Amino acid sequence: MIRLLQPWWLLTLLPVLALAALYVWRQRNRRAYAMRFTNVELLRTLAPKGLGWRRHVPAVALLLCLLALSAATARPAIDTREPLERATVMLAIDVSLSMQADDVTPNRLEAAQEAAKQFVGELPQTYNLGLVSFAKSANVLVPPTKDRSAVVAAIDGLVLAEATATGEAVFTCLEAIRSVPADGAAGIPPARIVLLSDGFRTAGRSVEEAAAAAQAANVPVSTIAFGTDTGQVEIGGQAQRVPVDRLALADLAETTQGYFYEAASVTELKQVYQDMGSSIGFRTEPREITQWYAGVALLFALAAAGASLLWTSRIL
Repeated sequence: MIRLLQPWWLLTLLPVLALAALYVWRQRNRRAYAMRFTNVELLRTLAPKGLGWRRHVPAVALLLCLLALSAATARPAIDTREPLERATVMLAIDVSLSMQADDVTPNRLEAAQEAAKQFVGELPQTYNLGLVSFAKSANVLVPPTKDRSAVVAAIDGLVLAEATATGEAVFTCLEAIRSVPADGAAGIPPARIVLLSDGFRTAGRSVEEAAAAAQAANVPVSTIAFGTDTGQVEIGGQAQRVPVDRLALADLAETTQGYFYEAASVTELKQVYQDMGSSIGFRTEPREITQWYAGVALLFALAAAGASLLWTSRIL
């Protein structure tokens, strides 16, 4: 089905139609004038044999050329169905104050950022990728997208804050996954959550509630623990120990059938999406066919010029 992206440009047809009407009027007046010459036999001997219907061919071809050009200005387009991969990975990165501990070089947050960016570089380009940061609350920094540069920029811009809402991070990721357009496919897309954290939950819903929600949604959560049991940070002028809650992170991964890592290499992280599968939806996109109309106009212009040269020895 052909549709017009800028239909108001069809107003350019009006002068073309006016020109066509003027041509018809001029031809009718020409015939009326010719009939005033009553001595038809004498006229036949004086005037050469006319072109007949052929004299209208160049004019008609020219008018058709103008009509095609006018239609082209309205940007005609046809709807095409473009396949759209819906498989989604959500990255959730802990930005609590404990992530500034330097028991991991150069510190936990920078190590997590580096691991996250390596993962982004390895993720297949056809997959959607989103980013959530969490401290006292969880926030979607980048909704699911195929724009990897936006995710990398957001990872580089992470800022530390108080508290750790691990459960809220999972719930927020699930909401982001549900927001991926269906585009003709059924249900939520196949998805995975990768959660990078170090500390104990201190805010929001529990990790157990989050695990149950992810399990119900059939979304595995893979967790990566950053840090050691001897890590500490200075908060309010006092040194505080910030050991890693490996047990909670491991239970979250096990309950949701994800993976738990302590040292997350790129090779290990590939396991997160290797069994993900695919969900293909379709998005309707207009594809302009203006060049088709321009090509038809060119053919009519050539026909007008050729017919005029052939029968009158001049171009129009």
